[in-house]
Amino acid sequence: MNYQDKLTEIFCEIDDFCIEFEKEITKHTLEAGKIKRRRPSKLSDSEIMTILVFFHLGGYRCFKHFYLSYVCKHLKSEFTGLVSYNRFVELKPKVAVPMILFLNNRGLGSCTGISFIDSTPVRVCKNKRIKRNKVFKDVATVGKSTMGWFDIWAKKTSHYPKPLKMA
Repeated sequence: MNYQDKLTEIFCEIDDFCIEFEKEITKHTLEAGKIKRRRPSKLSDSEIMTILVFFHLGGYRCFKHFYLSYVCKHLKSEFTGLVSYNRFVELKPKVAVPMILFLNNRGLGSCTGISFIDSTPVRVCKNKRIKRNKVFKDVATVGKSTMGWFDIWAKKTSHYPKPLKMA
């Protein structure tokens, strides 16, 4: 299966999901008194999501490099309304909720039993306020890194899901 077939398959599945998602959102959305301007983007939500999913299936580490050197050069015929990299980055938050729902409902597999450790500390408060911290009292611990002691909130393990079903 070449990249064109895989790209088309991914786009079709995401586009079907986006159509259903838009129907449900418009069904449950309340209208405000003001009329908002909703000029459509050059790239549809499903095209943005397809590029993001295709990035994760590829071997690229840097999204900017992927977008500028691969999408803009080699996928120009598939995505006729390509925008600049800066505009694409501005459009990404617009598809965050549909993307999460798509991956949660259709894209992720079940857990393989393989886990990874995320040791990135999340600072809860400054060092001089460690003793008075009450917000994360039950979940934060005092930890030490190469930068010294600090109050952290760390989730140490999480499950690694199987790759996307579309592969």
